[in-house]
Amino acid sequence: MRLWSLHPKYLDCKGILALWRESLLAKKVLEGKTKKYKNHPQLERFKKQKKPIRYINTYLYYISKEADKRCYKFNKKLIGKKFTKNKIKVNNKQIKYELNHLKNKLKKRDQLKYKELIKIKKIQINPIFIIKKGPIESWEKIR
Repeated sequence: MRLWSLHPKYLDCKGILALWRESLLAKKVLEGKTKKYKNHPQLERFKKQKKPIRYINTYLYYISKEADKRCYKFNKKLIGKKFTKNKIKVNNKQIKYELNHLKNKLKKRDQLKYKELIKIKKIQINPIFIIKKGPIESWEKIR
């Protein structure tokens, strides 16, 4: 499971589809509707929030907005109706790590998207997050 901090616009078709599926799975885990992935480290930042479902719904909403721009038909009824305007803090080194991780994936899978990524000067993130100075997140499995 990879719940990217990066803005979903950076993902290729395969990536955004996987993110959608994995985020919906994360929502089920947070709702207690599945026993699988209960302790997945990528869920930690959502679990720490007072109302994690609102945060995952908001995260999914931003993914769906990007999907709409690409004319993908994601079922928005799966998102839920409760959202938040609050942000989750994410460390700046985590963002850099994720960008490099994504570049490595796209270098093999989607050269066009990869070439877009190597030109990025200022990294954008999913709007549910806000960047703070800090190391790669403790829940990250560094490769």
